[in-house]
Amino acid sequence: MTPQEMVERALELSTADDCMVVVDDSSTANLRFAGNTLTTNGVARSAQLTVISIAGQGVGVVSRAAVRAEQLADVVAAADAAAREAQPAEDARPLVSGVPASANWADPVVPTEIGVFGEFAPALGEAFSAAEAGGRRLYGFAEHTLTSTFLGSSTGLRLRHDQPTGRLELNAKSADLKRSAWTGVATRDFADVDVAALDASLAMRLEWAKNRVDLPAGRYETLLPPSAVADLMIYAYWSSGARDALDGRTVYSKRGGGTRVGERLAPLPLTLASDPAAAGIGCAPFVVTRSAGRESSVFDNGLPLEATEWISGGTLAALRQTRYSAELSGLAVTPDIDNLIMRGDGGRSLTEMIASTERGLLLTCLWYIRTVDPQTLLVTGLTRDGVYLVENGEVVGEVNNFRFNESPVDLLGRISEVGAAEQTLPREWNDYFTRAVMPPVRVPDFNMSTVSQAS
Repeated sequence: MTPQEMVERALELSTADDCMVVVDDSSTANLRFAGNTLTTNGVARSAQLTVISIAGQGVGVVSRAAVRAEQLADVVAAADAAAREAQPAEDARPLVSGVPASANWADPVVPTEIGVFGEFAPALGEAFSAAEAGGRRLYGFAEHTLTSTFLGSSTGLRLRHDQPTGRLELNAKSADLKRSAWTGVATRDFADVDVAALDASLAMRLEWAKNRVDLPAGRYETLLPPSAVADLMIYAYWSSGARDALDGRTVYSKRGGGTRVGERLAPLPLTLASDPAAAGIGCAPFVVTRSAGRESSVFDNGLPLEATEWISGGTLAALRQTRYSAELSGLAVTPDIDNLIMRGDGGRSLTEMIASTERGLLLTCLWYIRTVDPQTLLVTGLTRDGVYLVENGEVVGEVNNFRFNESPVDLLGRISEVGAAEQTLPREWNDYFTRAVMPPVRVPDFNMSTVSQAS
């Protein structure tokens, strides 16, 4: 049974007042390597069915993996029964209708395959040879996923989105395994991945690390590369739910009630935005929600998405909203979008920013980020795989790792320089979020709260 047939049959079987069906057909190809040698490769395929039944204002949701045709009736019946037993949903709204069907709705699913690495794999082999000759060892993995999502409803929705997602994480270590450097990239098809350039950047960082400098905890002028900025801004974005802000729970809550929308967060003209049509990081142009939550509503499934500025010119412009929370807040409906773009008015590269630094730290990436205080969005975490000391425009050595304590939102108000934005891969969150365009930034007083023994 094709995904399209499964959607149609499930809608026919439902006896609830309304019904929505989501089918996700996913395929994955991967390569893994260690010590300059490919260790494993493989492909996998999976399918997930979600039936959302509506009875009055009650909602029943049942999700199952690998559902066979003869099991479909039982899944739909379970969702229908759960809807009839459910209490009325506070976010109940008329289901979305009138959205034109996707032009490719009826096309067959074409899964990814190991051939997606056709150009990348030979280049990786050449990088292994170069690393071996240079006394380095390369470790990491490359993964490509293609997920075709089908959304159908009893109100006539027939929407489809095919989402390619690729990521490469590459770690280089010295022969004695005492020095380590990391880089990563996000891609749609691996055709744009320059493995030689990535290996060269890792080799340079390992050279920097030959000179070791120990520094105490404290506040340092710090250059954060796009990957580290992405991890912080993604967390700020995930924390920007309107309902929690209205309830006074988050950093986006206004003292005395309401939200901080309209308040200036950064003196620099920073913009934080999402756009389903953004080049290179495109994502689903409609809402797909498989379960109810404070920041998501199954009733919004199929709602068209458009470019949204969350921070505009340094001012908080929008929060993540459902139709229900938008009515509570009096703000526009701005649902979650699966990419994030940050830009400022700067155009210098990270290399140029290093050259203009009198004394400061250069980070590689952040790790193990956790919330300390949601009302200020204070988070803690660790630096990893290379913190470097910059003096008089040159990197002079590697320093010890630190634990940091910072609020991404507070940080926005202290950034003194924003570089040129580029597509990047977050280190901490790339299991969940890979589509990001971020700049390097300079912070004059980044809080390295303690020295860390992590390597």
